[in-house]
Amino acid sequence: MEKENFSMFEVAAAENLKQQRNGAYVAPRLIAGDPLLNAICEYWNAHIHDLAVAEHPVGTKGFFDDLDEYRFDKLCYLPKVVDFNGYRGKKILEIGCGVGIDLIRFARGGARVTGVDLASQSIQFAKKNFELRGLEADLRVMNGEALEFAGNSFDVVYAHGVLQYTADAAKMAKEMHRVLKPGGEAIAMVYNRISWLNALSLLMKVELEHEDAPVLKKYSQGEFKKMLSPFSSIRLVPERFPVASRLQQGWKAAAFNRIFVPAFNLIPRFLVRPLGWHLMAFCRK
Repeated sequence: MEKENFSMFEVAAAENLKQQRNGAYVAPRLIAGDPLLNAICEYWNAHIHDLAVAEHPVGTKGFFDDLDEYRFDKLCYLPKVVDFNGYRGKKILEIGCGVGIDLIRFARGGARVTGVDLASQSIQFAKKNFELRGLEADLRVMNGEALEFAGNSFDVVYAHGVLQYTADAAKMAKEMHRVLKPGGEAIAMVYNRISWLNALSLLMKVELEHEDAPVLKKYSQGEFKKMLSPFSSIRLVPERFPVASRLQQGWKAAAFNRIFVPAFNLIPRFLVRPLGWHLMAFCRK
């Protein structure tokens, strides 16, 4: 199941100290008058996604390779439903780009990429990731609920696993719609409340990944469609079915990996498709 083994506050603090010494540290940007968004900003500055699996030193090419390998092993469905190589020449905005794992794939496919994140720590890592790959990107610290771009600016807006962690998801969805060009594509993912993983988490009393975040909301398919109502067309695809966990330890993890995962995956996918943990949305403006 998906939970980090430890808090990343100490790791982030050490990285920030190193950057301060090198003159490269960027303090978290505060959002005036919004304590919740500030709490979200502070949380994601201190929690680097999937850091527990990295075997190489933080900030090295090997470090980013570790994160990429783990992410696309865990989310093996993602390259099957998102053609990262299919947007050559297109302007793509990723909201909540993190350290740039997905955005790198779009860039390698020839897209002109822009990434924004509320967490300055993530943007610093993303800039390093792109630098190490010899790729270009416009990377900025920015609030996805109040994008600093003109309307009709991008061919694609991508927000995988972001809406569920923001203060006002409907507001972010409207911003995604606003900055898209007419006919443009929005790709988003939220967690499915009516899913195998949510049910298993409650049954086994194991917290989900980042359940301690200031905001973590799960949605039904109907609720997600309502959030995306500004778009002219919406196609939902439930995805993310059980794969063996590399983070969990103990008897629950052993039972999950050795019994639950193979047993669940014997069930014909069409029968359990609505129970996918990830609700992928493909929308048009």
